[in-house]
Amino acid sequence: MPAPISAAALAALADEPLDWRFKGLPASWWGRTPAQVCETAPDLMSEGAVGPVCVLRADALRHNLTTMADWCRGRGVELAPHAKTHMAPQLLARQFDAGATAVTLATISQVRVVRAFGVGDVVLANELVDEAGLRWLAAELDADASFRIVCWVDSLSGVAQMTAALTAAGARRPLDVCVEVGLAGGRTGCRDAESVDEVARAVVASPRLRLIGVAGYEAALGHDVGGGALGRVRSYLTEIRNSALRLAPIFETDRVVVTAGGSTYFDAVAEVLAGDWRTVIRSGCYLTHDDGLYDRTSPLRNGLMAAMSVWAQVISRPEPELALLTMGRRDVSFDQDLPVPYGLPASRVVKLNDQHAYMRLGGDDRVDVGDWVEFGISHPCTTFDKWQMIPVVDADNRVRELVRTFF
Repeated sequence: MPAPISAAALAALADEPLDWRFKGLPASWWGRTPAQVCETAPDLMSEGAVGPVCVLRADALRHNLTTMADWCRGRGVELAPHAKTHMAPQLLARQFDAGATAVTLATISQVRVVRAFGVGDVVLANELVDEAGLRWLAAELDADASFRIVCWVDSLSGVAQMTAALTAAGARRPLDVCVEVGLAGGRTGCRDAESVDEVARAVVASPRLRLIGVAGYEAALGHDVGGGALGRVRSYLTEIRNSALRLAPIFETDRVVVTAGGSTYFDAVAEVLAGDWRTVIRSGCYLTHDDGLYDRTSPLRNGLMAAMSVWAQVISRPEPELALLTMGRRDVSFDQDLPVPYGLPASRVVKLNDQHAYMRLGGDDRVDVGDWVEFGISHPCTTFDKWQMIPVVDADNRVRELVRTFF
């Protein structure tokens, strides 16, 4: 079997010289490669980092990888982590090393990124009807017999368009698909059992597609972990399970895939969907966890550690209880919660501009102009995409790796 990701392509990242493109990093590193920088394990701040700067914690990453791998192993489920979270091949390599069996992605452009790094097992968690994308994908499949990809389908129109595009491309290998089961008011996916069955039969009739399973996404309506919400999630997952059982006679593979699971309800996914098939969960945010959304909602919220933070500097104290810092919406997530200041328990960020954070000070918390403050984040997906290069630091804030992202 080929390696899950190309070691040579990863190694090449360590030999690309650093320059002005990578915000926050010390100018003293320009002209040096990541390998040269990390060889001396420099202290990030004393080297001249400028605010804001995003970091990953090495010990927390290791802990989270082990914790999630053990959890999956104990429940007999596979993990195909959603790499849209980080789009960092170096981090994906760690996830493969910890036992991930595939990678989940959201767009064909993201698939192209991981293919550039030799990744051969991909879940594309969307219906692909882009003719140019299908043409490229057909060429990839025909050129590499070891490349495996599965995507979703949820309509007769989708089946027809995929079949026509693949036929026009002269595809020799069929494209594996899962029928997507949706939920009322949610996102994509067939809305009832009749539609699921109708689409599945159309896939079986297509000479360019192969029906290998069913898929869904249980957090399409939100991340509420209250009893009522959990009941709705379990009911929806039962619909996915029933679809898999009902379609069993027409699946075109002996290795049926049943997949769901973001980063909030993967425990329910394992409980309801585990069975006589490959149960694949697709959590992406477990790797870094956070100090907000998933700290409240992850099934492993008491076992995972926040591994991502953003450092910013106080640049103004215009009012007694107000501090302005060098961090804004271009640097840190804000779609779920605002950043959380470490070491200032009575203070909170109340607003973000493009390049400024407004922090209201409370209690005995005090900061001065020039002070650095570390912030925890909520929802890592929308922090990662703001950084092209992220230092991985140890407990002493010494840089052990520089992680490149590709958004």
